[in-house]
Amino acid sequence: MKKSIIAITAAVGIFGLSACNNADDSAVLVETKAGNVTKEELYDAMKGQAGDVFLKDLVYTKVLAEKYEVTDKEVDAKYKEMQAAMGAQFDAVVEQKGEDFVRNLLKSDMLKEKAAIDAVEVKAGEVVKASHILAKFSDNPTAEVTEEQKAAAKKKIDEAKAKLDSGEKFEDVAKEYSDDATAQNGGDLGWFGKGRMVPEFEEAAFGLKEGETSDIIESQYGYHIIKVTGTAEDFDKMDQERKDEIRKAILSADQTGVTLQKALDKAIKDADVKVKDKEFKDLFKTEAAAE
Repeated sequence: MKKSIIAITAAVGIFGLSACNNADDSAVLVETKAGNVTKEELYDAMKGQAGDVFLKDLVYTKVLAEKYEVTDKEVDAKYKEMQAAMGAQFDAVVEQKGEDFVRNLLKSDMLKEKAAIDAVEVKAGEVVKASHILAKFSDNPTAEVTEEQKAAAKKKIDEAKAKLDSGEKFEDVAKEYSDDATAQNGGDLGWFGKGRMVPEFEEAAFGLKEGETSDIIESQYGYHIIKVTGTAEDFDKMDQERKDEIRKAILSADQTGVTLQKALDKAIKDADVKVKDKEFKDLFKTEAAAE
């Protein structure tokens, strides 16, 4: 978020200035005894430093807005979410740049997210929705686990397993026994793709069918019991909201940014983008996957 704000701030300056250049490139911005600084000089200097990055982002935003819609209600929700997550840092940006600027930045990021979600290809076995009960060893998963800690955790998970075997609801047992923050939600972890969980947990979760519950699983965090509550087996028959929820889960596992770049490349191709400035002639020819 902070990186994006810095980048777009500079972009606004560069290309806002560029628009003015058509009227009068020689307009003086600063006068000195050693000589004046004009709009053209400032524009050329900023353009030479990182103009390709800024121009690219502006083009992406423009072409994506033609295909995807981000409503004011969506921006409002994201604004509140970022404000809660970033606190004083977010407020400082708003104070410096203004609320409208920040809302436009968020809208740009949300357009990219929608394009990336749309580009996700869902295959069976790539994502599951699950809940779990965790009897953790300690509050520090990297610390060495003592036999006493393991014994206490095992006793707790055995009690939870007995409750499940007796017919009690998974959600109720999770609320009573789980040490995880998801306990208040009945252990619900939501949808997640491969690579998001520790290996032991992932192997168990992806080996279950919808509605099935695992045996007791041990990981570095403690003992787990996992229940799979959803799979992507019938993806084509799902409603759009659930499809997007699954796509988001898969997208969140893509740490390389390949999916987003694929979506951006397609948007550029579909919009028939032509770069007129010779200095930027190769702007969209070679894209870094993790940009």
